Amino acid sequence: MMRVRRLVMTGAAAVVLLASACGSRGADEGGVQRLKGQRLEVAAVWSGEEQANFENVLRRFERRTGAEVRFTSTGRNIATVLGSRIQGGDSPDVALLPQPGLLGDLARSGALEPIEPVAGPLVGANYAPVWRELGSVDGTLYGVWFKAANKSTVWYRTKAFFDAGVAPPKTWEKFQEVSARLANKGLVPLVIGANDGWTLTDWFENVYLRTAGPEKYDQLVSRRIPWTDDSVKDALRTLGQMLGRSEWLAGGVDGVLATTFERSVVETFGQPTPDEPDAKGRAAMTMEGSFVAANIAHDTRTEVGTDARFFDFPAINKSKKSVIFGGDVAVLLKGSEAGRELIKFLATPLAAEPWAEAGGFISPNRSVDPAAYPDLTTRQLARALVEPGVVRFDLSDLVPASFGATNGQGMYQVLQDWLRNPADVDTAAAQLEAAALAADGA
Repeated sequence: MMRVRRLVMTGAAAVVLLASACGSRGADEGGVQRLKGQRLEVAAVWSGEEQANFENVLRRFERRTGAEVRFTSTGRNIATVLGSRIQGGDSPDVALLPQPGLLGDLARSGALEPIEPVAGPLVGANYAPVWRELGSVDGTLYGVWFKAANKSTVWYRTKAFFDAGVAPPKTWEKFQEVSARLANKGLVPLVIGANDGWTLTDWFENVYLRTAGPEKYDQLVSRRIPWTDDSVKDALRTLGQMLGRSEWLAGGVDGVLATTFERSVVETFGQPTPDEPDAKGRAAMTMEGSFVAANIAHDTRTEVGTDARFFDFPAINKSKKSVIFGGDVAVLLKGSEAGRELIKFLATPLAAEPWAEAGGFISPNRSVDPAAYPDLTTRQLARALVEPGVVRFDLSDLVPASFGATNGQGMYQVLQDWLRNPADVDTAAAQLEAAALAADGA
C-alpha cells in the first residue's frame, strides 16, 4: 500500500471547478483547494509502472483539490479484496474495476453509489454513448471508464509486407490472401502466443463478434444461447480458415502452442542478443491488443510506427467496424465528498493526460487531446475507441473465471485442443458448453 503525498499549490487566482474541467493542458497548476484536509482511498489492480503512472494522475487531483489520496494495489484478486473489505465495513472510497461483471455484482448488491448526479453530465459530454451503456447496470450509471485496451489489432513487420508486396488487409478474404502471398514469398505469415490461452480467446471473440453480431455475442455471454449454437460453430470454422493452416504458423501448431504472448511479439519483431545484435523476427504478423506496442518497445529494437505498425482486425462478411476491448472502470463505494469529486475528475481529460503522456495508456474519453499521446500509433489506437462502431468487452472476462480465464481448463484448454484439430468444430463446441455448464454450477 502506497501513499500519494499531498502537494498543495497556492495562487491568487481561482480556476474552474472540477465539474467543468475539460480544458487545457497544465490546468492543474493551481486549483480550488476546497477539499483541503480530506482524505480518501482508491483501490485498483495496478502495481509497478502502472501504479506509478496512476499515482501521477492522483497527484494532479491532489494539486487541484487539496485532498490527500492513498492508493491501494489489490493485485489481481480485486474481487476478493473488495468483497472482504465491504463485508467488514472498510471499503475504499473509489475502486477501478477490470471487469464489467464485477461492476454488475457490486451494483446489484448495493455496494456502489449511482454516479448520475455526480458525473452524468461529464460522461455525456466526454464519452460516446456506448461507454455510458457499458458503465451502467440495469439502466443506472455506476461507472466511468478510465483506461481501455483495444484488442482488435493485428501488428505487422513493415519490411515483411514490403518484401511480399502486400498492404494491410481490410477484409477477412484479403487477410487470407495476404497470408498466402507472404507464405509464397518464403515468409511465415503468423505467430500466436497460444501457450497463453487468452490469446486464442481474443481471436475467437474478434471472429465471433464479426460473424454472429453483437446481439448473439451478448446472448452467448449471458447464456441465453448455448455454446453448441450454430453461430459458435460458424465462428470456429471461419477462424480455422486462418489458424487451421499449420504452414502459416511460426513453428506450426506445436510451435505456437509452445509460444507465450511475450515470445510471440519477439518472434514477430526480433529480439537482439549478444550473439545476434540485429536479430530479426521470423513471422510477419501477430494479433493482439494495443498493449503490444509496449512489448515491442521494451523487448525489441523495432520502432513502433515505422518498423512495426498495426491494422484493424479485418471485417468479415461486410461486418460493421467492431472493437473488442478490455479496461478499467471507476466506481464509487463510499458517498464521501472527496470520493465524488475524484469520480468527476476521472471523467475529465485532465485525469487522462498524465498517463497518456507517459505512454502505455489509452482513454475512451473523446475529449482527451490527441496530442497528449506520445506518438501517432497510440493516437490511432485511441481513435478506434473514442469513435467506436460496435464495441464489446472481452468475452472471456465477462464469464466465470473458471470458464473464461483459467489455465488448463475452460475456454483456454478447449481452444488449444481445437487448434490441434480445427476441422472438428462439433467437439469443440460441445466441450465449450460442458465447461460453461460446469462453471455455472461451481
